[in-house]
Amino acid sequence: MATLFEKIRDGEIPSVKIYEDDVCFAILDINPVNKGHALVISKDPVPIFTEIDKGKLDQMIAVARRLDEKMRLSLKADGTNIMINNGPASGQEVPHLHIHVIPRFEKDGKTPIFSKEKYAEGEMDEMGDLLRL
Repeated sequence: MATLFEKIRDGEIPSVKIYEDDVCFAILDINPVNKGHALVISKDPVPIFTEIDKGKLDQMIAVARRLDEKMRLSLKADGTNIMINNGPASGQEVPHLHIHVIPRFEKDGKTPIFSKEKYAEGEMDEMGDLLRL
């Protein structure tokens, strides 16, 4: 079964496309955090970013960077959120790799995306041991 983004890619579902190349395309999000919120979507229907060729991921990031620059210039965005929800537990709604590029403004009234936690005594060192490369 094709993902929503494959249907958009193939023109079966309308969208406002703002970029396309042989690796990815970008559209405006239909439910934006702020107007101008864009999605850079892989043409390959892989669910998470560890399953795409590194060169293709690099291309998607380059497009996200160009969109960031365009949002700051054209929309006068004060900043952006650039994020990948990577798997259902992260909030990924469509199992097809995409990068959110969200224009942000000093007084947009949006709450922070993430709540913060505190480490217990010694827990940060333990976490570091688990994740050290």
